[in-house]
Amino acid sequence: MVAPLIKICGINTPDALDAAIAAQADFIGLVFFARSPRHVEFDQAAALAARAAGRVNVVGLFVDPTPEYLAQAVATVRLDTLQLHGRETPEHVAALGLRHGLPVWKALGVTKRDDVAAADRFAGAAARVLFDAKPPEGADLPGGNGLRIDWAVLKAIRPALPWMLAGGLDPANVAQALAITGAPAVDVSSGVESAPGVKDATRIAAFCAAVRG
Repeated sequence: MVAPLIKICGINTPDALDAAIAAQADFIGLVFFARSPRHVEFDQAAALAARAAGRVNVVGLFVDPTPEYLAQAVATVRLDTLQLHGRETPEHVAALGLRHGLPVWKALGVTKRDDVAAADRFAGAAARVLFDAKPPEGADLPGGNGLRIDWAVLKAIRPALPWMLAGGLDPANVAQALAITGAPAVDVSSGVESAPGVKDATRIAAFCAAVRG
């Protein structure tokens, strides 16, 4: 059985990056969203991406960015993948991938089975979809809120494109989440933090060990 892929999102310090690499994460996420406690400025992100180069895949997370902002991020920071958490259509996702020459992941909020079925619209446009918990009405953040999907909704799903499970995962529950959903990849942010935006190396190591356990 192939071990699930692991993404540690919201990396914002060299120590957090080194912890993710030491734990053999497959991806790290850099958050370009000013309202997030995990937000990184371009110079900070560029330094982290340079440190990560050749060691781990770097994913840039954006929420309805302006074309200018996204272009500047791609020009300044060595990103391997774009992750979109806004209201992008499949057509928009496909266009951004072509424009920037990078694979694009699309995050989708899930509360019921119909939300999962909607992912198939992105086949051929996105390289992967992330199933995340829908944020509460009026929330500042589209993700990273520590909210959990009802994993039973994802049991035995067969989306038309690769997918990743996000939302409320942590070292204590990720094995159960994988057992129920069979997710081929998992994404964690707040679940490996000691405070909002502060990654904990011990929790990162424990999370990766639990996924591969």
